[in-house]
Amino acid sequence: MTKSNTAVLCGAKHRHEDAIRLVAEHMPAEEALADMAELFKVFGDSTRIKILYILSQSELCVCDIAELLGLTQPAASYQLKVLKQARLVKNRRDGKTNYYALADEHVETIIGMAKEHLEEK
Repeated sequence: MTKSNTAVLCGAKHRHEDAIRLVAEHMPAEEALADMAELFKVFGDSTRIKILYILSQSELCVCDIAELLGLTQPAASYQLKVLKQARLVKNRRDGKTNYYALADEHVETIIGMAKEHLEEK
């Protein structure tokens, strides 16, 4: 589609140069946009969303997470690995036990905003 076709299709008789320039100046690099898309893919699994929600309430070990979700420990561990690789969760070791928590307040904000958005009427 050419630029002139875009103008005709949107009904404008001219291009909105200022708006185009402003958006182009603030558009993240292609690599950053690809990274954002990959991050959102991680949120595309309901089990991982449940884990994030659980961890927004309390730090827990993998056994507790598995029990809450009715998963095997290896299945819960795999999902936690995916979340950790995406830097959404962190862990700390206490003896032989790993405890998991949200990586930072941004993750809690994302989960909270998604919940709030869906509850809007």
